[in-house]
Amino acid sequence: MSKKVDYKKDYKQLYMPKAFPEIVAVPRMPFFMISGSGDPNGEAFAMATEALYSMSYAVRMSYKSEHVPVGYYEYTVFPLEGEWDLIDRSKPATDKSNLKYTIMIRQPDFLTEELFERFWEQTKKKKQNPSLENVRFEQMEDGLSCQMLHIGSFDDEPESFARMELFCTEQGFIRSSKIHREIYLSDPRKTESSKLKTVLRFPVIQA
Repeated sequence: MSKKVDYKKDYKQLYMPKAFPEIVAVPRMPFFMISGSGDPNGEAFAMATEALYSMSYAVRMSYKSEHVPVGYYEYTVFPLEGEWDLIDRSKPATDKSNLKYTIMIRQPDFLTEELFERFWEQTKKKKQNPSLENVRFEQMEDGLSCQMLHIGSFDDEPESFARMELFCTEQGFIRSSKIHREIYLSDPRKTESSKLKTVLRFPVIQA
């Protein structure tokens, strides 16, 4: 088995940015994902998150199975990510019931559609989580983006987004979508809100 892939080291630019804005090119990557809407503090979001982790760990531990995936390599499970938008843009972003999202976890490059079906069926037999029915396997490419590490409460993210937009203006870029991505490097159940680490990212084009 080849050396272990650790996203904190091998994909440092995408997952461990500095606490100031920068422009990056984000390549096409495979994900397990679930889409939903409403307050992320509710049970539906928790169940969806649990389903994504159940699937991701099934893939991660598959080297112990009778049928090890072709091309398998050891790796650290990637962090949870979320792409966020508003259902009704006339309402404030602080209204969490108005949020819609696609949460996802990046997968290793050896995963195929056929393998996804296999792990999906296996996980549904082991876990009684209705959200597993909504898991899908897709490729996503953010492309040219502005990102930074936000340290602190999720409620304080608007300040970081304002810094990012100002940086883009100064560097000759324009934010190209109201949708944004968040990558959760901390577990909010175990971390003080003031110490939470979240990668913030949105797509840009050159002005």
